[in-house]
Amino acid sequence: MFLILLIIVIALFIAMLFLNVYFRVKVFKVYKRLVENQVEFGAAHLFNEEKMQKEVLSVYPEHESDILTFCNYLRYSIKMATVLILLITMLGALLMYYR
Repeated sequence: MFLILLIIVIALFIAMLFLNVYFRVKVFKVYKRLVENQVEFGAAHLFNEEKMQKEVLSVYPEHESDILTFCNYLRYSIKMATVLILLITMLGALLMYYR
């Protein structure tokens, strides 16, 4: 049981590393296009779709797809990282209990 949990935790760490690299590459491609076109918005816009629509997408309608793609990638990577961290923490606690 201990060995199985240890292997699962190691696999989750590797998954988190892969997730980080994968989304970093995808996000930076879109981010580069946004910076080249001088599209600016803050973190508050990232998590509030209504505010994003009113204050950013109305100003930069020609870059709407890049902005939305960037926001979706960031939100999804945050959700996935949160899930992986919770799983690693829970399985790490189980490993401490069984040891």
